[in-house]
Amino acid sequence: MATPGTPLPGWRHQRLDELSWPEIGSDRSTWLVVPVGSTEQHGPHLPFGTDSIVAEALADRLCETRRDSLRAPLIAYGASGEHQGFPGTVSIGTAALSLLLTELLRSARASFAGIVAVSGHGGNAQALATARAIADHEGDRLIVFEPRLEGIDLHAGRAETSLLLALRPGLVRHDEIVSGTTSSLAEISHALRHEGVAAVSPTGILGDPREASAEEGQLLFDAMSSQLLALLEGEVGP
Repeated sequence: MATPGTPLPGWRHQRLDELSWPEIGSDRSTWLVVPVGSTEQHGPHLPFGTDSIVAEALADRLCETRRDSLRAPLIAYGASGEHQGFPGTVSIGTAALSLLLTELLRSARASFAGIVAVSGHGGNAQALATARAIADHEGDRLIVFEPRLEGIDLHAGRAETSLLLALRPGLVRHDEIVSGTTSSLAEISHALRHEGVAAVSPTGILGDPREASAEEGQLLFDAMSSQLLALLEGEVGP
C-alpha cells in the first residue's frame, strides 16, 4: 500500500478539461476535485496566483493518489476584499463564490459522486461553509478542505514563501523579500477586519518570509497533502 500522499506507481491522473464526454462514464463514482484559489496580492515577492498554485498542487497530488478522483479546472477568483488596497487584486466576494460553488455542485450531481473543494485561501472559508450547508440541505456531497497548520504566519510570510520556493521557485522575487508586520492576529484583527491588510502592512506581508526555504515548503506541502488524503479517506473510504 502506498504511503499517504505518495503518488501511485505508474498512475497518471487526468483532468476534466482534457477529456471528452464518452471518457467520463455514467456510474457517478468519481469525485470531482476543484481547486479554489484567489487572485490577490502576496507582497512584493510572491505572485497574485500564490493561493491558486498551492490549491492546484494539492488537488493534483490527491488525484495522483486516488483513482476515484478527477481534477477540475481551477476557480481562480475568491473572496479577497481585505487585499483590495493593493493594485491588481481582483475578487468576486463571498456571495458570488458561494453561488458559483453551489451551481457547480448542482450541475456536477448528474455526472459525479460529489465535489472535493480544495481551498488555498483562508478568505474563502465563509463561502465554502455556505455552499456546504446548501449541499447538505439538497442532498449533494461537498467535501471542503482547508489546510490547518499550527504556528503558521498569516499571509505571504515564511510559510507561503517556502511553499512557492518548493512548488514554483521561478516565481519568487528573491530581491523583493522583506519582513512584513509580525504582530499577532489578536493585535491587528480589528484593523484587518475593518480596514484591510494595507492598514496593518504597507508591503502586504503578514509575517517574515526572510527565513523561508524550499525544504520547509516541501514539508508543509507534504503535511497538507496528508491532511487532504486523510479527510477524503474519512469521508468516503480508502
